[in-house]
Amino acid sequence: MNTFEYAKPETLKDVFNFLNDPGTMVKGSGIDLLDMMKEGLIEPKRLVHLRSLKDLHFVNENSGSISIGPNVTLDELSSHEKLKGKYQALAQAAESAATPQIRNAATLGGNLCQRPRCWYFRSHDFDCKRKGGKACFALDGENQYHAIFGNNGGCVIVHPSATATALMALGAKLKITSPKGEKEIFIDDFFIMPVKDIFHENVLEANEIITAVVIPPTPGGYASYYYKQKEKQAFDWPVAEVAVGMQMNGKTCVDSRIVLGAAAPIPWRAPKAEDVLKNQTVTRELARKAAEAAMIGAAPLSDNAYKIPIFKAVITRTICLAAGINPFE
Repeated sequence: MNTFEYAKPETLKDVFNFLNDPGTMVKGSGIDLLDMMKEGLIEPKRLVHLRSLKDLHFVNENSGSISIGPNVTLDELSSHEKLKGKYQALAQAAESAATPQIRNAATLGGNLCQRPRCWYFRSHDFDCKRKGGKACFALDGENQYHAIFGNNGGCVIVHPSATATALMALGAKLKITSPKGEKEIFIDDFFIMPVKDIFHENVLEANEIITAVVIPPTPGGYASYYYKQKEKQAFDWPVAEVAVGMQMNGKTCVDSRIVLGAAAPIPWRAPKAEDVLKNQTVTRELARKAAEAAMIGAAPLSDNAYKIPIFKAVITRTICLAAGINPFE
């Protein structure tokens, strides 16, 4: 690991003053960042420790919306009172991540901005396209955990953030701050497909940071659920994960957002599945039809076609659980 300067700002202004210098990177808990440094993939000259900023640590409710600071840990999210009930998908996603030790350190902001876990990207032995090379080695190599959607852009990673999957299902927005001021974008617009920019996973510029995640207010009858299927059901990355946000009128789905994780380079909306549910009475059979629709257009690689039936099962279960139906009967 390279030597570096370690900065602990007291204000956001201090953060942006530090970021003016080339080679500076921000650090939350630093779990992924330090992994990247130890692997020799990045060599920052300075790390700016955001966890020292208490102004970025909050969970507030205002007029029905929930605002969450990027320094809130995954453990705090997993058990927070304000995320029970209709916003439980986010708590479930946070609780499913990694190990208890990591959840107590990892932050929401860091989880959203972590880099790909593709073993070719993480290895010094492979100069892949995302690192400026000429080939995506997973395309014809070991790709059993890689993308089944959106994998035609020169890189077949899957996005590693569980909280991003849940937040997209909840229709969340992100507040992004820079020296020029603050802007708010939908989380759907935060992530970048490789076909657009193969070197970055999100739209953050070098002098921008996430300062809040905002879940908009929802009317009565709203429900959400998050479900993850892992190869080993303990401390493992997902084979498939699904988050569902549903506006219900009794047993009828008025509207929904269905998002797949571990399926594509970004959290992947399933609009065809949403169309199947719209204005219909939710049953296990309807959930299965929605799951079939969600897989239309999937383009599995040589070793990951097994993901399709797994996703169908997970989507069916998640829709049922969000609607209050036992999917296992």
